[in-house]
Amino acid sequence: MRGISEANLAVIDRADTASAALHPKRRALLAALAEPESAAGLSRRFGLPRQRLNYHLRALERHGLIECVEERKKGNCTERLLRATARSFVIAPQALGALGATPQAAQDRFSASYAIAVAARTVQEVSTLEQAARAAKKRIATLTIDAEVRFATAERRAAFAEELSGTIARLVAKYHDDEAHGGRRFRLSALVHPMPQLHTKDSQGADR
Repeated sequence: MRGISEANLAVIDRADTASAALHPKRRALLAALAEPESAAGLSRRFGLPRQRLNYHLRALERHGLIECVEERKKGNCTERLLRATARSFVIAPQALGALGATPQAAQDRFSASYAIAVAARTVQEVSTLEQAARAAKKRIATLTIDAEVRFATAERRAAFAEELSGTIARLVAKYHDDEAHGGRRFRLSALVHPMPQLHTKDSQGADR
């Protein structure tokens, strides 16, 4: 598992780790451990016998999804406080091996499959780079632009797409330098997709 930031986001890139995180009981325990908690506290909260609970906790800890953050002496026993190693997790396509999505497999750049594959590739590449950067105690240079736009008509949407494509092409042509000594290649991806429609009600309570 690769941690983009131990406090915020971790990327799961192994199939066995993904399986451990997606197990229903372990997923619930992982969510509960956003804040430190003991096995005894979790046992009371979930109504699970300690033996079964510890089995799941050991699996989560073995895969690096949770960690011990404190040990407390209680009589002759030592109580361990556990916490998730990140606030949230993302499963990278490499966890699926040959089944992971790739833009080459999707081919049609106007398809939803292609957009998903490009987003999946971003997760894979950035998590790999971030792991290396953390090991070297460096940061990687990234830029993320996230915006919403509402088009009045399909024609306006098409005009936007044409203008955006042209602008990106001009910028790439202006700044790309194949001969630059010591230069480094960056990947630029732009995704445009409809936003999911929220289910709302009007003033009379009717669905719309």
